[in-house]
Amino acid sequence: MQKGYFGQFGGMFVPELLMPPLLEIEEAMNTIVPSEAFQAEFKALLEDYVGRPSALYRCPNLSKRLGFNLWLKREDLNHTGAHKINNALGQGLLCRHMGKQVLLAETGAGMHGVATATAAAMLGLECVVYMGAEDVSRQSHNVKRMGLLGARIVPIESGTRTLKDAINAALRMWIAEQRTTHYCFGTAAGPHPFPTLVREFQSVIGREAKEQMLRKAGKLPDYVVACVGGGSNAIGAFHEFVPHGEVQLIGVEAAGTGEPGCHHSAPLNLGTPGVLHGAMSMLLQTKDGQIEPSHSIAPGLDYPGVGPEHAGLQASGRARYATVNDSQAYNAFRTLCREEGIIPALESSHAVAWALENVRSIPKKSDVLVCLSGRGDKDMGIIEEFEKNLKG
Repeated sequence: MQKGYFGQFGGMFVPELLMPPLLEIEEAMNTIVPSEAFQAEFKALLEDYVGRPSALYRCPNLSKRLGFNLWLKREDLNHTGAHKINNALGQGLLCRHMGKQVLLAETGAGMHGVATATAAAMLGLECVVYMGAEDVSRQSHNVKRMGLLGARIVPIESGTRTLKDAINAALRMWIAEQRTTHYCFGTAAGPHPFPTLVREFQSVIGREAKEQMLRKAGKLPDYVVACVGGGSNAIGAFHEFVPHGEVQLIGVEAAGTGEPGCHHSAPLNLGTPGVLHGAMSMLLQTKDGQIEPSHSIAPGLDYPGVGPEHAGLQASGRARYATVNDSQAYNAFRTLCREEGIIPALESSHAVAWALENVRSIPKKSDVLVCLSGRGDKDMGIIEEFEKNLKG
C-alpha cells in the first residue's frame, strides 16, 4: 500500500508550507509513539486519568425486547465524557515529547475541544481551540468547560460557521505557528499522517471490546456499529475487528431530516471522491468540486467529508455504511434514556438507531456491539429545540 493511502483514498494534498510539520509528525509517530517509554506513559494515563478500560455493557431491557444482545462500549464513561480524550491525551503527550508548547485544536460538538483543553491543562501546555460560531451557539455548555480548563476559544464566522470552517482556520494558524504548536487533529481525517495517528490512539476501543466480548459472551460480536462523522470512534472500534471477516462492520452516517434534497452529512452514501482538508476521500461537493453544506442534528457528525480509511473500507467491501435521519436518532436517544437509564450523545444515538431500525433483519440471539462514543448532557439544548418544533 502506498504510504498514507487506504486504497485510492488518503495522501497529503497540502500547501508546501504544511509539509515540514506533517513530516515532523510522521517521524514522531514512527519513532516516539512505538517507544516503550511513550507507551508506558500513555497506558498509565489511560488507566489512571481516563478511567480505562471503559465498560462493556449488555442492555438487559432492550436485548429482551429486540431479541438480540445489544452491547454498548461505554466511551461516554471516560473522563470528559467521550472517546475524544483517548486521542487528545495521545497527541498531547506526543506534543510534549516533540518539545512544543501549544496544542491547537478544532471542534464541532465541543467534545474534542474539551478533551484537548483537558489534556493541555494536565500536561502543562497552552491550548487554542477553533470552533464554528454556529457550534459555539449550539454547544455553549462545552464552550464554558473549555474556558474553565484554560483554553482560548476562537469562534469562526466564515462559511457555514461549523466544523469545516473551524478546520480551515486552524490549518491557517498552524502554518504560522508550526515551530511552537502541534495541531491536535480531532478525527481520523485530514492529511497523512493524521488518519493513522488518530486511529493508533483510538484503537484502544476495539482492543478492549474484543477482549471483553470474548470474556463476557465467549465469542466475537456479529456486528460492530458506530456513528461516522469524520469517523474516529468508528475506526477505533473497527480496527481490531477488520481481520475477522465474520464480524460485520457497520458505520452510520447522518441523513439530516431525511427529506428529499435536504442537507445531510452522508458523504460515503451520497458523496463523490474529492480532496478536502488535505486528503482524498468521499465528499459532499458540486459537480464543479465546490464543497456543499452539511447538516446533522448531532454537531459532531456535521461534516461534509469523512476519514479516508472509511472510504477505503467501503470501497473494499469490508465495511458497510448506512444512514439514519434526525428523527430516528432522536427516537433512539429517547429509547436509551427511558429503557436503559443511559443518556447518549446525539452522535452515538445514530449508531443506536441503526440497531433499533434493523431489528427485523438482525438474526435473533445475535451479538450487536455499538460504540457509545459520548454522553448526551451536552445536547440538552438541541433536544429541547427539537421537541419544541415537534409540538409545532
